[in-house]
Amino acid sequence: MSAASNSWSGSWPLAPSQATDWLLELCGDGLTGFLPPAMPDAVWVLNAMYERPQGPQDLSYDEYHQARLADGCVQPHVVGAIDLDAVTTVTGGGAGRALHPGPGWRRLRWAELARRTGDPLVPDGLMPSFNCFPSATKEGSWPMNVIPPTEGSLDRETWNRLTALLTQYSPAGPDTPCLAYYNPLTLGAVDFDHLHVRAGRLGDAEDLYDHSEADFSPSNYWPEDRSWLLCTDYDLWATKVVGPPDLIESLLKDSEIEAVHLPWAH
Repeated sequence: MSAASNSWSGSWPLAPSQATDWLLELCGDGLTGFLPPAMPDAVWVLNAMYERPQGPQDLSYDEYHQARLADGCVQPHVVGAIDLDAVTTVTGGGAGRALHPGPGWRRLRWAELARRTGDPLVPDGLMPSFNCFPSATKEGSWPMNVIPPTEGSLDRETWNRLTALLTQYSPAGPDTPCLAYYNPLTLGAVDFDHLHVRAGRLGDAEDLYDHSEADFSPSNYWPEDRSWLLCTDYDLWATKVVGPPDLIESLLKDSEIEAVHLPWAH
């Protein structure tokens, strides 16, 4: 067993599946994550996206992919008799954990892109997802100088900052006992008889994020006293945080985290 696996087992051992019973009663099905109502308040923490100002702004990921297919640099992806390249669009987006892409890239705030495109931050009645910013894409494909938010997981920088803020509003600070639920889709096995739950300390959240068994941040994350709760739905570009008004207000005012109230998804 690797050192990383040993660290994971030691700091975040498996917990009984029954730890999610209260979430099932509160939210219903947790296939993509248990999505809670406000308790008593709620905010959406938006996943990071990045921009390379010197990159090709007029070329989309799909256009680039189609050009490479045409010149033979890549082979068509055919399953059975279906040419997937002919019926799907390369969006440029992905799923799972993400981090800053490195030199030449800058954080592109959702608010900045909304001002630039005229699109709303999140369309009325919807949740943060691939439906956002239609004016920024070509038929759903992003320009190659932008890395859109990933689905189903907080990015590393947002996770670290969110953890720091949650520590300030938790009963025992970094020693606060917490639980983390990973929905079956993040683990590639739909098994509702053995839900995957881990238990550990809030101060060990970095180990939780870096764990190699799942390529996602937890679907749900909460302290034993249930004073706050996170939900990162498998299909969304943001994490819903529910908890006391002072926590929610601190998230909205934070200079690093980008968060938004969505009255229709409260």
